[in-house]
Amino acid sequence: MKFGFRLVIALIVTTGLWVRAASAAGPDGAAAAGTIPPGTQITMQNWQNYKEFMSDGMLALFQGTYEWKMPPDIELDVGPTVIHPLPKGYLDATEKYASQAKLVDLPDGGLTLEGYVAGTPFPNPDGPHKGCEILANLWFRYTPRLTASTPENPVIDCHQDSHGNIACEKMIFIDRWLKHVTDPGYPMVDPQAGDRYETRFGMTIEPEQLKYSAGLTIYYDDLTRLPGTYTFSPAQRRVTQTSSASRCQPSAGSDMTADDFRYGFAGNITEFSADFLGERKILALLDYDIPLGRFPANYFMPLGFPKPSWGKWELRDVYEIDLRKLPAKAGGYCYGKRIMYVDKRFYAPIWEELYDSQMKYWKTVHISPQALEVPGVGLVNNAGSMSEQVLDLQNAHATYDTSFDDQGHTVYINQQAPKEYEDQRKYSTPGGLSEIMR
Repeated sequence: MKFGFRLVIALIVTTGLWVRAASAAGPDGAAAAGTIPPGTQITMQNWQNYKEFMSDGMLALFQGTYEWKMPPDIELDVGPTVIHPLPKGYLDATEKYASQAKLVDLPDGGLTLEGYVAGTPFPNPDGPHKGCEILANLWFRYTPRLTASTPENPVIDCHQDSHGNIACEKMIFIDRWLKHVTDPGYPMVDPQAGDRYETRFGMTIEPEQLKYSAGLTIYYDDLTRLPGTYTFSPAQRRVTQTSSASRCQPSAGSDMTADDFRYGFAGNITEFSADFLGERKILALLDYDIPLGRFPANYFMPLGFPKPSWGKWELRDVYEIDLRKLPAKAGGYCYGKRIMYVDKRFYAPIWEELYDSQMKYWKTVHISPQALEVPGVGLVNNAGSMSEQVLDLQNAHATYDTSFDDQGHTVYINQQAPKEYEDQRKYSTPGGLSEIMR
């Protein structure tokens, strides 16, 4: 899910997941050929033929060992891999500025990024810090300057408990980049940026009892500085600055923590090691149509998994990396490790597996960035709209988030957004939170 404000598997036998076979060729020889032919339907009857192309979390769902498992009628329709080029401005910035970006050692054993201006920091990740370079690319992957969900096109968050009860919320959301901007018609650095480079505002509009609950997360130029997090309580009509160090507090009713937001990962990259595990081809759902109807229509339940009506799955080239808190920062942290499958073209995570502090498998995360048209840029994968399922395997909870509503409306991008959402004071500063309900 998207909002940072809410305080809101190389496999081993002990995880309980299957060890991937050296060869996963099925009767059709698809795996032996290193691909899946377009037109293939993956079901419970033939999935083992294609496990070479599944993340370890997806394998766990097909294996059926945990409470969350693929339903008997699951169907993944495979189409061709569709490549959308990165925006020209972003590519131009990469060519111009990438040579200035470098990783610098910190006293606690971590690394920070210096010299970054815009574009991909490390277009050809390599060397002893390859995993950290991939993580830096993920952190500064292309994202539109402004992404806005309004009362007319709200995002939908739904949560399911261990008894099968589902509760949903509608929210507005404003993600604003103030620096490193490469979209045409906007300055690379906003005159009002100060020491900020990104702000993320969110506010609940339904249900009524949660209406006006809101929050703001601010990300700073100094990557060693933890994000500023602020919440507004409608009951108290008060803005509170929350502890930026409280990264494991689950958001209300959700299975996500503060580090799980920002389209898949919101942890402070200077506090993590990132080990490169390898390169693979993984099934992903990217170019899809918005499902119409109120959740859970058009979803395989109870997983909240997309039905074939959404569109075709495709094979994506990914980097697999292993994120862990640095020893000096790991005390009391909820996750022992986070395995991420990062798309090599646009550097967004499309699958993740989360382990608890005892290294027991805890959560499967499936993320589907939706390809959208960015004004003046073209069709891109990471345009600020997505669908996400977070499945808590230990507690039989689940969270389902989408950047589109049940009427087919998705996010506004840049100049598509109503002018009022350009108001930085209201949507990008703590003072703006105090104006809610006035």
